[in-house]
Amino acid sequence: MFCFLFNFLFNIMEVKRISKEGFRVNEEIRTREIRLVSEAGEQLGIMPPRDALRIAVEKGLDLVEVAPAAKPPVCKIMDVGRYKYEQSKREREARKKQHVISIKEVKLRPNIEDNDFNTKARNAARFLQDGDKVKVTIMFRGREMSHPELGKELLERVVEVVRELGNVERGAKLEGRNMSIIISPKQN
Repeated sequence: MFCFLFNFLFNIMEVKRISKEGFRVNEEIRTREIRLVSEAGEQLGIMPPRDALRIAVEKGLDLVEVAPAAKPPVCKIMDVGRYKYEQSKREREARKKQHVISIKEVKLRPNIEDNDFNTKARNAARFLQDGDKVKVTIMFRGREMSHPELGKELLERVVEVVRELGNVERGAKLEGRNMSIIISPKQN
């Protein structure tokens, strides 16, 4: 009885023992049978992992479990170092093609002068051309809070200036003493 319990617990621990890379290699494969695939991609049949490991060692390569959920698990003969290198290379290429969209903020006051407004609107247009979202914020102070319609008109002016570069993603929203709008860049 004790041997049975020990073997059961040992098997549970073995299932959870996976290398840092997320796949089992060589002696880490502890199933009764595996389906073996050669380095060229041909099916070599179903066999015990000990025999498959012997074949891999004869060829000077490693035995890697590529589909652990399959019945029986699928293992492939390959060079683990080269496989990890190619995998990291693919991940780097995928990250290179990603474009992270950040939110840039342009802050205005309700009684801003025309030249200052034009400068802020140009900055917003430049951010949109770079592919970033723009959050335009109107900051109210003191008695300016009693005229939120002035802030709304100012936001509409900004939207008119950058209309050909971006679309309004979130309309004017009053949050405390700030009124803001988010403009996202148009897709090419």
